[in-house]
Amino acid sequence: MRLPLEGVRILTLEQFGAGPYGSMNLADLGADVIKVENPFTGGDASRGMGPHYLGDDDSHYFQTFSLNKRSVGINLKTDEGREAFHALVRTSDAVLNNFRGDQPEKLGLDYATLGEINPRIVCTHLSAYGRDNDRRSWPGYDYLMQAEAGWMQLTGEPGAPPARCGLSIVDFMTGTTAALALVSALVGVARTGRGQDVDVSLFDVALHQLSYPGNWYLNEGTRTGRMPRSAHPSAVPVQLFRTRDAWIFVMCMTQKFWEMLLHEIGRCELGSDPRFVDPASRRAHIDELTPILDEVFIEHSTEHWLERLRHALPAAPVCDIAQALDNPFVHETGMVNTVPHPTKPDFRALANPIKLSGRRLPSRVCSALAADTDTLLREAGYDDAELERLGSAGAIRR
Repeated sequence: MRLPLEGVRILTLEQFGAGPYGSMNLADLGADVIKVENPFTGGDASRGMGPHYLGDDDSHYFQTFSLNKRSVGINLKTDEGREAFHALVRTSDAVLNNFRGDQPEKLGLDYATLGEINPRIVCTHLSAYGRDNDRRSWPGYDYLMQAEAGWMQLTGEPGAPPARCGLSIVDFMTGTTAALALVSALVGVARTGRGQDVDVSLFDVALHQLSYPGNWYLNEGTRTGRMPRSAHPSAVPVQLFRTRDAWIFVMCMTQKFWEMLLHEIGRCELGSDPRFVDPASRRAHIDELTPILDEVFIEHSTEHWLERLRHALPAAPVCDIAQALDNPFVHETGMVNTVPHPTKPDFRALANPIKLSGRRLPSRVCSALAADTDTLLREAGYDDAELERLGSAGAIRR
């Protein structure tokens, strides 16, 4: 498969989720993504993230965000290490880091420094709060953003404590946003010949995802709150319903779907009830409509209702992780890959959701810590004697 980013080289200085998730998407699309890791401190901290490990300095968690990448072991705290890093910058297209906002300038990872070495370099900075404000030195993680950007007060049942999303969605969205920004900047380099700094922060992305509830507040003062049964704040009925054996989520986002629901459940008379005749009426009387529909859905199993509704309107079962991943449809569509690992030949991972010409993107595990150091530095012009010098200076581990 010819991948669209083949020939693009990206150096990353990254930890945990947001940066690695974004750069993994670029690696999946063919970019040569090289993790610059300090081999004397264990590299990316997620290599040691349990509870499931893949030998020394490797784990399931680490590989989740590092497929298709290579690893170069360089100690940037030494002059010789910075020299070796700059040699790689000369033949790279971008450098991505996810450090605190005050660190890139101090570490010489911004365009002001690296642009002197390679004017075409794109320096992408993924931080908690950005590099141009009084929070630039603050550390930050996904859950903190969910708290401050209003997500936790929107999540869960009314009256319950604030709740986070079950996954680190802010990390993943910020990584994806950073990857989009990086590639967009590379398109600009093709036109102008000059790189630049690109900044994306967890907080900005989390706030941006407030989307229409955010605009409702900014323009109308509407404070969207939690809805029972994870219901939509506007469209009705769009919510969970209890069936005889489990739960089902039903989405009548349009009047057409509402009418089809009534037909499938045998309650067409509700369509002429003035309380439920149109979207605004149903929204105003959701507390009266829900128990009526509850009485219907509880009569049969989730599978029964899915068989009735699938051809008529959007509906889905509520699955746990095992049910979600053991779903035959997931395997029929190729969303689970076997990605052999030296310590676990049957290691499996989720496939990239992007398809090219109808085909899933290929995957391989990330290299062992510093495994590609000699190869990459030789490509950059170092010979055996110079590599020995770097090793003796504590700049690399061979």
